[in-house]
Amino acid sequence: MSNSFSQWSALPVFILVCFAVAGLGSLFTNPEIAGWYETLGKPSWTPPNWLFGPAWTLLFLSMAVAGWLVWRERGETSVTVPLTIFAVQLALNLLWSILFFGQHRTGLAFVEIIFLWAAILATIIVFWRVSSLAGALLVPYLLWVSFAAALNYAVWRLNA
Repeated sequence: MSNSFSQWSALPVFILVCFAVAGLGSLFTNPEIAGWYETLGKPSWTPPNWLFGPAWTLLFLSMAVAGWLVWRERGETSVTVPLTIFAVQLALNLLWSILFFGQHRTGLAFVEIIFLWAAILATIIVFWRVSSLAGALLVPYLLWVSFAAALNYAVWRLNA
């Protein structure tokens, strides 16, 4: 019972860490939505602004659960490398918000999102080896960031 509780008690920590990254990113993003972002030329396939919040909420929750699933396996296998790569992709996720929204550097943000995409793919691969469910939980994140990269590229080129 105690071991089961300690495994479950770490889930809120993963949720807190992932949503702390989301919250920090929103500090750079939210103030720019109604102002700077609205003035940008965007492709016709740009989703409505209201979609981003719910989508990212689900993605950050999935990231937290995936990280926790891998962390739970720490007694059975080494999870240091997978969780380090996970932390790197979280940092890159935050950095993108800083570059794109905070600094209005759409071109640099596009270069950075390629690194983020690669880090997510690496996280999926190393997570999958530990827990296939953890790896699978990150696939929608990779798909969303793929779309976000295309959107970032289009916004950059339309406003260059």
